[in-house]
Amino acid sequence: MTQDATSAAQGCIFCAIVARQAEASVVYEDETVVVFMDLNPVTPGHLLVVPREHVVGLEDLDGATSAHAWSVGHHMARALRRSTMRCEGINVLLCDGEVAFQTVFHFHLHVIPRYAGDGWTLKADSPERKRSLLNRDAQAIKDAIASTD
Repeated sequence: MTQDATSAAQGCIFCAIVARQAEASVVYEDETVVVFMDLNPVTPGHLLVVPREHVVGLEDLDGATSAHAWSVGHHMARALRRSTMRCEGINVLLCDGEVAFQTVFHFHLHVIPRYAGDGWTLKADSPERKRSLLNRDAQAIKDAIASTD
């Protein structure tokens, strides 16, 4: 870990949980991730999939760890559906950056069980975008993909 990453990890509650220096209700762990109950759940059963290594956001995550975290998230969603919690749906959510509502700056994937009438909504008034603007946006992303290969 670099000096900056070490400094960022100091005081990180998720790093403390991973190191068993802070309390958590752990559901699953392996050599790459730890899954535990969210202390402030949207609904009962709300899980967080957290890499053991301190990384702030999605871009900081290496491909193998990213793939593994999403795979474990999928596994947790299946477990929630099969559990006695009897959820009726699942939201898998990533908040990457402060403007995207990230509050703990250690990558974490939310796996949120959903229940009819649970009161939590994700509603946006999204107007349809003109095709010319969509095409321009698509080209900008294609250019970025080409520059990262």
